[in-house]
Amino acid sequence: MNIIFVVNSAALGVGLAMDAFSVSMANGLREPGMSRGRMGAIAGVYAFFQYLMPITGWLCVRFIVEIFSYLEKMVPWIALLLLLFIGGKMLMEGLKERNEREQDTDRQGLSGAELLIQGIATSIDALSVGFTIERYGFALANAAALIIGAVTFVICLGGLEIGKRAGTRLAWKASVLGGCILILIGLEIFIKGML
Repeated sequence: MNIIFVVNSAALGVGLAMDAFSVSMANGLREPGMSRGRMGAIAGVYAFFQYLMPITGWLCVRFIVEIFSYLEKMVPWIALLLLLFIGGKMLMEGLKERNEREQDTDRQGLSGAELLIQGIATSIDALSVGFTIERYGFALANAAALIIGAVTFVICLGGLEIGKRAGTRLAWKASVLGGCILILIGLEIFIKGML
């Protein structure tokens, strides 16, 4: 492992973390009173999936290429459906909150199931990274995936913090904005995957 390997892996991590960063901002908007511990747990989930997906892709390339090539065509559809579901739910909650004029403290936080769905949806495109690291042995593939996960963790903490600060000022509009962001991310992943 050399410095070029580390820099390339970190750059790959930055590129892959952009969807998770956007979703983190949306979650921060949704829950402006989020504690540091909760922020770390949420960023940790995104980092874990960003680590897991390249390793899974690497294993697929090594062992089950035919199956993966079929599943790769479904990735944009899966991401679109998951993010439309979560984003639509946030959008509806924000509109409901506006109509009921609830206070910020009454806003619901991100559920565990929603977090898992977001983690999978924002990292599913990282499966294809397994193709680019296929020539590595397991140790280097694992190191690359760990770097990608670490970069994702840091970037997502930043996204959560930005979202929290903006969410405090935006009140009910934060859920609507966050839902719209998730829907747009889902559409972006879908369009990129279909091209």
